Amino acid sequence: MAASIAASAFFPGSPAPAPAAPKNGLGERPESLDVRGVAAKPGSSSNAVRAGKTRAHAAVPKVNGGGKSAVADGEHETVPSSVPRTFYNQLPDWSMLLAAITTIFLAAEKQWTLLDWKPKRPDMLSDTFGFGRIIHDGLMFRQNFSIRSYEIGADRTASIETMMNHLQETALNHVKTAGLLGDGFGSTPEMSKRNLFWVVSQMQAIVERYPCWGDTVEVDTWVSANGKNGMRRDWHIRDSITGDTILKATSKWVMMNKLTRKLARIPDEVRTEIEPYFFERSAILDEDNRKLPKLPEDKSTAANFVRTGLTPRWADLDINQHVNNVKYIAWILESAPISILENHELASIVLDYKRECGRDSVLQSHTTVHTDCNSESGETTLHCEHVLSLESGPTMVKARTMWRPKGTKTQETVVLSSL
Repeated sequence: MAASIAASAFFPGSPAPAPAAPKNGLGERPESLDVRGVAAKPGSSSNAVRAGKTRAHAAVPKVNGGGKSAVADGEHETVPSSVPRTFYNQLPDWSMLLAAITTIFLAAEKQWTLLDWKPKRPDMLSDTFGFGRIIHDGLMFRQNFSIRSYEIGADRTASIETMMNHLQETALNHVKTAGLLGDGFGSTPEMSKRNLFWVVSQMQAIVERYPCWGDTVEVDTWVSANGKNGMRRDWHIRDSITGDTILKATSKWVMMNKLTRKLARIPDEVRTEIEPYFFERSAILDEDNRKLPKLPEDKSTAANFVRTGLTPRWADLDINQHVNNVKYIAWILESAPISILENHELASIVLDYKRECGRDSVLQSHTTVHTDCNSESGETTLHCEHVLSLESGPTMVKARTMWRPKGTKTQETVVLSSL
């Protein structure tokens, strides 16, 4: 009896055993416990019914021996168990708490896995966000580009305009990363003070092959002096995986006054800004310096193709309020015969910029296909000469393009480009 009172005092939540049913003591399973020895939930209907029946039979007084049968019924309703009543068995159900702790540990492990992520390919970490970086002791800038689906043409490869845009983007990012970007389009702080900006005067590009959708290209660019009053910028585009050359390009730049729209000399203050970044290195060793001739007037020795009515859109203008130099290439190729575009690919291009183009200009594109090719079938290598001019007469750009049959190895075209 004293043990029962002590147990009741230590476990205030457990009901005291009925005096009329001594067999429901410490040696039997309490009605409020489940098969694990843990207190059952109050909402359990089966346990509640059995506990109610047991208490009802225990409370029935002995009338004509009925008490004996009532106790027997109560014993029949209670399922005996060998699990002893202990302090641990009286604790609440810990399964929900353990499940919550397990969930927290799994979430933490998943987060750690994401932080400790390793790329499957080493190139995935090279310039991941495409911001670019300075290399070669600060003399060269490198940036990676992924070829997007909207940058490929009918041949499933990147267009020449796409790669030219990559050249321009790396040039501007080079100036920005070096801390030389003023408030103009590639202008240094000293140039911005004097309303000066760079304009390209000549450009040459040699294309080894065209990248495909999903390829990642690596573009290197650097600058050097060009005479006393100019600057030269070179580029080298490679496949970021194999390192194979995709394109080489070089260009010459002069300064123009933003207000007068006339060429200007390089001030000493500007030269002091840019000279520490000069890197005397050429991307193209054997440059095509041949003079670009005018369109021949004798139509018997050349096939002349003309496209008129070309006008710049608002989106074709840059912040210097003239047409972006890449747009000229698209206009030049507008007059190229469709048979050439279908069966050949551009192998090299030389551009000579004569004057800037404004938003109100109306242009015409002329292409001369020389007689060393069959322009109808387009089966042989060929070269063309182009003139982009205002409809009123002045020439804007002269160009020479070299073409090779699609699928032809680059070596077959290099010989022609040096003729």
